[in-house]
Amino acid sequence: MITLRSSDELAKLERASQVVLETLDVLEAAVAPGVTTLDLDRIAEAEIRRRGATPAFLGYRGFPKTLCTSINEEVVHGIPGKRSLKEGDIIGVDCGAIFDGYYGDAARTLPVGRIAPDRQQLLAITKQGLAAGIAAAAPGARVSDIGAAIEIVAIAHGFGVVRDFVGHGVGTALHEEPQVPNYGPGGRGAQLKPGMVIAIEPMFNLGRGEVQVDSDGWTVRTRDGSASAHFEYTVAIGRESAVILGTGQIAEVFGSRAASASVESRASAAGP
Repeated sequence: MITLRSSDELAKLERASQVVLETLDVLEAAVAPGVTTLDLDRIAEAEIRRRGATPAFLGYRGFPKTLCTSINEEVVHGIPGKRSLKEGDIIGVDCGAIFDGYYGDAARTLPVGRIAPDRQQLLAITKQGLAAGIAAAAPGARVSDIGAAIEIVAIAHGFGVVRDFVGHGVGTALHEEPQVPNYGPGGRGAQLKPGMVIAIEPMFNLGRGEVQVDSDGWTVRTRDGSASAHFEYTVAIGRESAVILGTGQIAEVFGSRAASASVESRASAAGP
């Protein structure tokens, strides 16, 4: 079952996502050589709570921290600790927040000081893949059209696409239906409809796409040791296109009575 969100629900999802994006902005300014991932985690928890929200990841399925911090060859789900960032590192920062029972979820990969040109390109192209996925998330399209658009970007630049971890629906739980893979072919899966809310999150590797999970049960890293980048936005499907939640654009898409009426069904199934 895929839930179509009402205008009131979308307002709460917008606020949760706004908290996440504002927290990521603070973290981006704090990333520097010598800073530990635990430092970043403490900043994130304080920023989320200061905005009247609750960390979404803390305690989720036993996860022990507020952030996921993934350095260099770590893809996702790294656990913050005493490790200090070094010049030339890249760090993926994944953040989630709960506001009034609704979730926000977003991520970005950040450079630590000056980074190598191939890593600069990796970050830029992964962001481009995210943009392509969002552009493909139009009403009437299929879920796999998003992944197909993302994969085209990766293949064009010779990057590996992580297939073991995917995007997902977002709402009153952190992970809801549908799953949103970062690869094609297109034309498959649920049809996108106004009011659907999904997290789109491409993960590109400088090398191959295969990954493995560390003994901590959380940290995912590339199997070949190549650097990895991860970018994510939570988006709502509008009447004509997807809108990134947390950016203040939601009123433009769902603000009118006609637009609101189109998403008042709170639990409409989207067919295969």
